[in-house]
Amino acid sequence: MAAMIEPLPPHPEVRDLRAFTTAQLDPLIQEEIREWKESLDWDFTRSADLVRRFVDLRSLSGAAFMEGRELAGYCYYVFEDHKGLVGDLYIRKAQRTADRELMLLDAVMKDMITAPFVTRIESQMMLSQNYPAEMMPYHEYVRLFERDFMLADLAGMRDLPLRDLAGLVRFDNWIEFYNEAAAILIEEAYRGHVDADINDQYRTLDGARRFLYNIVNYPGCGAFAASASQVAVSNYGELAGLVLASVVNDRTGHITQICVAPGFRGTGLGYELMRRSLVRLLHAGCRRVSLTVTSCNQEAIRLYEKLGFRTVRRFNAYVWDGWR
Repeated sequence: MAAMIEPLPPHPEVRDLRAFTTAQLDPLIQEEIREWKESLDWDFTRSADLVRRFVDLRSLSGAAFMEGRELAGYCYYVFEDHKGLVGDLYIRKAQRTADRELMLLDAVMKDMITAPFVTRIESQMMLSQNYPAEMMPYHEYVRLFERDFMLADLAGMRDLPLRDLAGLVRFDNWIEFYNEAAAILIEEAYRGHVDADINDQYRTLDGARRFLYNIVNYPGCGAFAASASQVAVSNYGELAGLVLASVVNDRTGHITQICVAPGFRGTGLGYELMRRSLVRLLHAGCRRVSLTVTSCNQEAIRLYEKLGFRTVRRFNAYVWDGWR
C-alpha cells in the first residue's frame, strides 16, 4: 500500500517575529532570494541583509510560524508617521497556501490597525498570491489596485529614435541638487492620479521628499543608479520631467520613477526621458530592465510597450483606510 501523505497542519502557531533569531530565519531568506531571482530576475540580497540586521536587533515587527523545527514563513511591517506598511510576506513554497499567507497578513494587520496613530495601511507583495478584496483581512476597509510587472530586453534600445526637444527643455544628469525641485514635480505630476491612491507619499511635498530619500538610500527598489537617472529642465529653470533608475542585479536595471509636469505632457518628453535612461542602463552593462505600472494606466502602458516592455507578472496593491 502506498504511504499516505499527511496534510499540512491547518493552523500553525503564529508567533512574534522578534522571538526568532537570524540563524532561524536565514534558510527561509535564502529560499526567498532564490525565488526573487528566478521569478523577477531581481537580486534580493541587499533587502535581505537589511531584514537580518533588524532581526539581530530584535526590532523588526511582524509575525512568523514554524513547521516542525523550521521557520516556514514570515511577514514584517513598519510604521511611517500615520501609516503602516507591509514590508514583506514570504512562505516556503512547500508550505505555501492561501490560508497561511492570509493568516500571517491577518496577524500583522491586527497589530497595525489597532495602533492608535495609524489611519492608513499599504501593501504591495509581489511574490504573494493575488486575493480578491473580500478575502483580505479587514476587507470592509480595503481597496485593491492591479499592477503590472513589465520587462524589456535592452539589446535594441540604442536604436530607438531620438525625440528632438531642443528649445523646449535641456537634459541633465541627476544630482542631489535637484531633490527639492523633484519633490515639487512629483507632488504636482501625481495630483489626482491613481498612483497617489496607492502611495500617499505622492500627495504632499513632505511625502515626495521621503519617497525620493527612500529610493536613493534604501535597497527596496535596487541600488540607485544616478548615472541612468535624468531630469529635464524647462527654459524657465523648473523641472519639466524626471526619470530615476536603479540596478536590481548585475545585468538588470529597474525604472523606479518616471513623471512629467502637466504642462509638458503630449510633447514626447516621457518617451525621451525613458529612452535616455534605457540607453544608459545598457551602457552600464545591463541586459534587461523592469518597471511596475498600475494596470489601469493604459497611456503609460502604451508608451512602455512602444519601448519594448511586456507584462510578465500581475500583482495587487492593497490600501486599508476609513476605520477611524
